Amino acid sequence: MSDFKNQSPWGSPPGGGGNGDGFRRGPTPPDIDEIVKSIQDKIKKFFPGGSASGGKPVIFGLIVLLIIWALSGLYRVLPDEQGVVLRFGKFVNTTQPGLNYHLPFPIENVLTPKVTKVNRMDIGFRSERDSGFGSSGVADVPEESLMLTGDENIVNIDFSVFWVIKDAGYFLFKIQDPEGTVKAAAETAMREVIARSEIQPILTEGRSKIEIDTQEIIQNILDEYNSGIQITQVQTQKADPPDQVIDAFRDVQAARADMERSKNEAQAYANDVIPRARGEAAKILQAAEAYKKEVVAKAEGEASRFLSIYNEYAKAKEVTQERMYLETMEKVLADIDKVIIDKNAGSGVVPYLPLPELKKVN
Repeated sequence: MSDFKNQSPWGSPPGGGGNGDGFRRGPTPPDIDEIVKSIQDKIKKFFPGGSASGGKPVIFGLIVLLIIWALSGLYRVLPDEQGVVLRFGKFVNTTQPGLNYHLPFPIENVLTPKVTKVNRMDIGFRSERDSGFGSSGVADVPEESLMLTGDENIVNIDFSVFWVIKDAGYFLFKIQDPEGTVKAAAETAMREVIARSEIQPILTEGRSKIEIDTQEIIQNILDEYNSGIQITQVQTQKADPPDQVIDAFRDVQAARADMERSKNEAQAYANDVIPRARGEAAKILQAAEAYKKEVVAKAEGEASRFLSIYNEYAKAKEVTQERMYLETMEKVLADIDKVIIDKNAGSGVVPYLPLPELKKVN
């Protein structure tokens, strides 16, 4: 044991392993027997009295090493990660955040990619932040942004796709180029939606529907590929006619805006005039209806009065005739100035009575 202590770990003398001629020799192979014996001696010190048989310490050491090796399979997945378990390099399953276990290396190992990070893919344009030259400029990519609409017009549309990792295992091992796959699926989906839409809704109020339809198609494509990607949003950045005709198109848009304004003004005038005309018509109808009822009621009253007079006339003709004469004369003479003259008046008496003058005095 003392001889072993006086040697270096590689079996050469502690003096440097020279050959006596002043030159150092190269390293010599280790003495395996001596190393194993040294380890056994050291392990014996852990046993009482150091008198255990030679095989037991080795077994104990192997057990300790086995326990350590088994415990090395414990691993922790952070809240923003997913665990991807590989068995001899082949994807087996995914694990959720928390403390998990896998068979120790080299049987299994684990990858923990971030799955909450929102990734962005721009289609039809490239911002200078993507190129590393700045943060404000935007470069158009016509081969991606020019698309044919359903009414055979061309629209220049730029949009962005936002996505996260839904299943880390599928994301890492089912598709070779995730970003390229998202880009191709997004461009295909947008072209499909634009191809069945007219240009006017695309440029005005129809963008939200286009975004929703495009997101749905992209997700269906990625799900068919088992990509493990979740599309969170599709956002259109701009939608304009091609640059070559944009001025003419703006003139058309201005004319269309004037047309809409004129229509709105005409509609407002109609909304003002028509209710008033309807009100006047209703007023006239109501007045006519009231006049009708009045005339009918008066006619019915006259007829009823005539019948009552006729019945009285049939009973007493002379009395009724005299009464009718008196009533008629009363109506005729009601508004005439009347003077009564008495032809038989005596001397000294005024022969007439001016009734209107008497009314004035009263």
